Amino acid sequence: MLRLEIAALYCGVNILLLLVLGYLVTGARRKHKIRLGDGDNPDFFRRVRAHANAAEYIPAGLVGIVTLSLFEGLPIWVLHGAGISLTAGRLLHAFGLHAGELNFGRVGGMILTFTAYLILGAALIYVGLSHQLGG
Repeated sequence: MLRLEIAALYCGVNILLLLVLGYLVTGARRKHKIRLGDGDNPDFFRRVRAHANAAEYIPAGLVGIVTLSLFEGLPIWVLHGAGISLTAGRLLHAFGLHAGELNFGRVGGMILTFTAYLILGAALIYVGLSHQLGG
């Protein structure tokens, strides 16, 4: 699998995750007859936050994954490590938010997401500096 194909895989899965979470918000909006805001409905609010939280974290992660995929010298496992961590983290966090208060899903999801960000940030700085320094 080529680097850009790996990036496409994680982009596709995460975009579909955003679609599903958005669909759940739309369905809950109809179910609870909420036209604007959250209607002070805890179930609806959790769905909105699950979608919004994913929309806050997924785009930067995907930009990092796609950018890294353009550098040939980087080991493939870095892309997979970041992609799996981001995707699993966002899925886990979304399930955790739907379950309610602070729980394993929410905490584990954020840890995995932050791990993906750490991998991506460090790898991007590494490839950026190594190419600048002729490495």
